[in-house]
Amino acid sequence: MEFSLTTLGTASAKPIVDKYPSAHVFNVRGRLFLVDCGEGTQVQLLRNRISMMKIDNILISHLHGDHVFGIFGLLSTLGMLGRTAPLHIYAPRDFSSILHFWQGHFGEGVAYEIVHHLLSAKAPEVICETRTVDVLAFPLNHGIDTFGFLFREKWPLDRAGNPMRLGRSAAYCSDTAPFPEESEWLKGVDQNYHEATYGEEMNDQANARYHSTAARAATVAREAGAKQLVLGHFSSRYKDLTPLLEEARAIFPETVLAKESGRYVIPIPERL
Repeated sequence: MEFSLTTLGTASAKPIVDKYPSAHVFNVRGRLFLVDCGEGTQVQLLRNRISMMKIDNILISHLHGDHVFGIFGLLSTLGMLGRTAPLHIYAPRDFSSILHFWQGHFGEGVAYEIVHHLLSAKAPEVICETRTVDVLAFPLNHGIDTFGFLFREKWPLDRAGNPMRLGRSAAYCSDTAPFPEESEWLKGVDQNYHEATYGEEMNDQANARYHSTAARAATVAREAGAKQLVLGHFSSRYKDLTPLLEEARAIFPETVLAKESGRYVIPIPERL
């Protein structure tokens, strides 16, 4: 019955010795979703004892390198491990050329099918539906095609046709500058992973690069009525992240800092 987020990488674009680029695993009652795939994703999956063979869905928010450079190695390793089950990748349109490049140069002998689902949502829409979860994509504000993701849990119905429990939810918003619809689309979310590349003292830099500050991420969480905010995607300029945490908690107290191999669990809700 687990519903959790494991943050494999919390850094932004520039390499840093104690952090990895963006990669995250959402576990919704045993179904694993890999969200973004920066360098080192395979190592972090192994370190956290998360089976890459159990990942059937990969969600790529956008095509900046720190979110996608790890995909080549992961796809190749799955082939070496003998994967035969289809792998579904949800990514912006231009990912197709990246996939074709990999297949042309490194895909010989790969036995499994890779299905690219093109992301083009203008508002939240369901892109993947299973018995236990709906996954929605929605556009973010990052200067190129970039998408956030929302996971909504589903429970069996009772004899009266009502869900047996209130479904949990989690959102992923990286990279993005805040925009008017964001908090409305995340209304009532249990857990929101949101980028906080900069502190408020770097607000001009954040605006220029379509990123968020910790304060602005916290404002989104407060306006959405979220229960928990997980901050990540930190600039390499911050050796001490305490000021970012304090900045966010002054606006939204239920804030935590993401860390490598951090696991953030949403409790099982009470029966209705």
